[in-house]
Amino acid sequence: MADTTPPGGIEDLDFASVTPAEFAALVKKLSNKEITELMRGELRARVLTEIFGRMERLFRPDAAGSLKAVIRWEVTGTDEDPTAVWESAIADGACTVTEGASDVEPRTTLTLSGPDFLKLVSGNASPVMMFMTRKVRIGGDIGLASALTRLFDIPKA
Repeated sequence: MADTTPPGGIEDLDFASVTPAEFAALVKKLSNKEITELMRGELRARVLTEIFGRMERLFRPDAAGSLKAVIRWEVTGTDEDPTAVWESAIADGACTVTEGASDVEPRTTLTLSGPDFLKLVSGNASPVMMFMTRKVRIGGDIGLASALTRLFDIPKA
């Protein structure tokens, strides 16, 4: 795979033109400090929008079967970058992702920091280890949370 990082750095990257596998490889080669920087300010918003925007396409309806659930994602931040909330609604073999919390009670809620979220969704962290070390907090249906890796095509870094 060719290096897709632009000469100006990752902040100049056109995220829409990068495949999930390329993005996973980019995240893998970043230091923790670089990942933290990536998940701040306007760049954080761009990254989150792109990741959640792809979630519908990476959904595996065959793995979902008749599942009907709302998964709430809470990506914690700082005073400058407050917690970002997104929801994935799964029903009728489809996944719809929206920004913000709806009035629907989620079946499970995952809360984690921006850098940990980035590592999780790029396949650069073990969901089990993240749960065991409390890097991801799960509210509601833990079984559903543990099945998320089967419901989406998560790249392997």
